[in-house]
Amino acid sequence: MIVLWILLGIVVLGALFIWATYNGLVRLNERVNEAWSDITVQLKYRADLIPNVVESVKGYAKHEREAFESVTKARTSIMSAKTVKESAAAEGALEQGLGRIFAIAEAYPELKANTNFIKLQDQLQDTEDKLQAARRFYNNGAKDLNTKIKTFPTNVFARKLGFAVRDYFEVKDRAKIEDAPEVKF
Repeated sequence: MIVLWILLGIVVLGALFIWATYNGLVRLNERVNEAWSDITVQLKYRADLIPNVVESVKGYAKHEREAFESVTKARTSIMSAKTVKESAAAEGALEQGLGRIFAIAEAYPELKANTNFIKLQDQLQDTEDKLQAARRFYNNGAKDLNTKIKTFPTNVFARKLGFAVRDYFEVKDRAKIEDAPEVKF
């Protein structure tokens, strides 16, 4: 009879452990999903601002068609990205294109003084700051989830319970996005 109680106790403790492990993984997974959602919201908002910036600059610099096309293409890539890696790659291309647009704008003093353009710059700067914070929050959540999935004894059950390691949001040319682009005119 004592052996039966011991076995029952071991089964109950095992079930409690699996239950707690599963719930912990679900919590972390949802935190990462929430963080990814925050990134996509900011990327969408920025993507919605970009056509306005491009149109503002385009009116002054009609001969810079290639720069405008690269920004438009990068914007489309961000909007159609489905994974973290695709978004990060599109992010790098967009950063380069925006840098070119702002370099073009630098050559036009009338544009730099345009109130609408200044407002767009401020909104874009604010969005870049929010994106940077959202990336850090996402990567922190991914780190916590990945650590839990990879450490013993959770690693024994995590994959069987349907949890997988998440990619970090990393851009190829990290130095270009560590800080939001400076858009002073």
